Amino acid sequence: MTGQPVPAVLPPWLRAWLGLTAVLATLTVVVLGVLYAGHSEPGTVDRWIIQPTADSVRPPLRYVALATDFLGEPAGAATLVVAAVTGCLLLRRPRAAVLVVVGVGMTVGAATLLKSVVGRTIHGGNLSYPSGHAAFLTALALVVALLVTGRFGLGRRAGAVLVLAAALVAGAVMGWAQVALGAHYPTDVLGGWCTALAVLPVTAWLVDRTADRLGERTGDRTGERADDRTGDRMGDAGRQERR
Repeated sequence: MTGQPVPAVLPPWLRAWLGLTAVLATLTVVVLGVLYAGHSEPGTVDRWIIQPTADSVRPPLRYVALATDFLGEPAGAATLVVAAVTGCLLLRRPRAAVLVVVGVGMTVGAATLLKSVVGRTIHGGNLSYPSGHAAFLTALALVVALLVTGRFGLGRRAGAVLVLAAALVAGAVMGWAQVALGAHYPTDVLGGWCTALAVLPVTAWLVDRTADRLGERTGDRTGERADDRTGDRMGDAGRQERR
């Protein structure tokens, strides 16, 4: 096989740590989903943090919250995804570009599916658990953090800190905006954050696994064609000698 190997989007030294994180996040999503299934009021934890059924911020912070919320809306999310994919391709990280589309898409899809299954509502009938906005921005931040980790060759500790910090910041910022605007309960935001932590690492591993297998098959076919060409040349040389 010729050429340099394509870098993995999920560094090997982060797989075990992110795998454990994904398991814990999955358990959290399930527990919260069971606790708040079918509810239409804030829970005890929600009331302890803030009353999320009415706007809790006023200008100028309200404008910041609205701008942040826009990043999770279709137009804003599409802009971020296109920008992220373009950046990955410019940096020659095709696996990361695939993960932006597939990983973020699967995270949002999982959040949407969970909303229908759990059936928790806010403001009378809007499905709220888990927060798709929080899940989206957290997933995108995780992809960017993994890209930076691989690009600069960060070690286990530095890579883990960067990935965790990116997820925390993205989830906190979007979560604040959603709760401040009264679009979600605080526990909805936690559920969305955990959904991203549960889905994205697994998707990253699958992207690497699939790409490695495709690379092996391509390498095998290339090797077979090279062997065939070598055999043909040797056969031609033998025929010329006999002449």
